[in-house]
Amino acid sequence: MDTIEIAIELCRPGAVLPRYAHPTDGGMDVSLAEAVTLAPGEKRIAPTGLKVAVPKGWMLLVFPRSGLSAKTGLRVANSPGLIDAGYRDEVGVILHNTGTEAVTLDAGARVAQFVVVRRTAIAFVPVPSVADIGENRGGGFGHTGA
Repeated sequence: MDTIEIAIELCRPGAVLPRYAHPTDGGMDVSLAEAVTLAPGEKRIAPTGLKVAVPKGWMLLVFPRSGLSAKTGLRVANSPGLIDAGYRDEVGVILHNTGTEAVTLDAGARVAQFVVVRRTAIAFVPVPSVADIGENRGGGFGHTGA
């Protein structure tokens, strides 16, 4: 398994270094630096107390944790979130309470996962039509059934 080193700063009291819960996990658990309470329908940027220096050519993605989504109405609003190589401010997780009850999470609660991905640049090539390039599977947005 390859390893990439990413510099990280704990910028708030209560910040916790991300960690893999199991050696084979694809994402590192990310915790809250302080407690948050979200009322039903409320959206808020929850502080992690982490600043990262993602190396050029890489990006850090922020995914929800399935357990949090399964047990509460909390969702990571912009899933996945993207931390670019040039971003140096505190990483926040945008939480949205889609449930009917307030949800309180304590400082240290694991709310998201970091996944590191190599960045590949896109070079779009304008063409008159894409219909005859590759295979057109046809349809989308539920076209293949439920």
